[in-house]
Amino acid sequence: IFFLPFFVSDDIYNYYKNFNHTHGMIMAFIKFAILATLGEVIGLRIRTGRYYKDGFGILPRAIYWGIFGLTIKMAFIIFATGVPYFLQYLGVENATEVMKQPFSSTKLLMSFSISAAMNLIYAPVLMTAHKITDTHIVENNGSLTAIFKPINVSRIITTMDWKVQWEFVFKKTIPLFWIPAQTITFLLPQDFQILFAAILGIILGVFLAIAAVMGKNKKFW
Repeated sequence: IFFLPFFVSDDIYNYYKNFNHTHGMIMAFIKFAILATLGEVIGLRIRTGRYYKDGFGILPRAIYWGIFGLTIKMAFIIFATGVPYFLQYLGVENATEVMKQPFSSTKLLMSFSISAAMNLIYAPVLMTAHKITDTHIVENNGSLTAIFKPINVSRIITTMDWKVQWEFVFKKTIPLFWIPAQTITFLLPQDFQILFAAILGIILGVFLAIAAVMGKNKKFW
């Protein structure tokens, strides 16, 4: 239902493309605020059997996800630009031009390299930051005022369940899902990469919900 207007109306589709091209950061905020928060709602359903509960804090979660979306857009630009230059430095000919060309095995390898670099360097920071803000929201009973209160990072980060964070969130989801999934992301036209990444954010919410259940039950996949 959410995406149906893009398929039935050329005007809406063209407006999206134009606005997304000229206001990429704004759209990154909006996409992640909506879609990644939806993933959290689905994750809540997995954990509790309900789509909403008091203290969950949909609005502060959406704002934090919007902010994370800005950093994700930044990471996409940095890694999609920097990794090809690095590979060219290592001797891969025309690495900086491959991503502009039609699909090929070289372009697939390049997309995989960009995805691997981004997910091994940036993704753990994002996932940890999300866990910290998530804990901060819960401690403030889901109130919107949590956005304006200082986050006690040192206390939260030392009380996190790092076994789950490492064994499942980092060690399982990054190599088995995120690197392959975002290899596909970087094969898409640039205007659709952040949208696809935001849709994957729904899955991230589900993964984090599973991680929360695993931490409670002390079971690891």
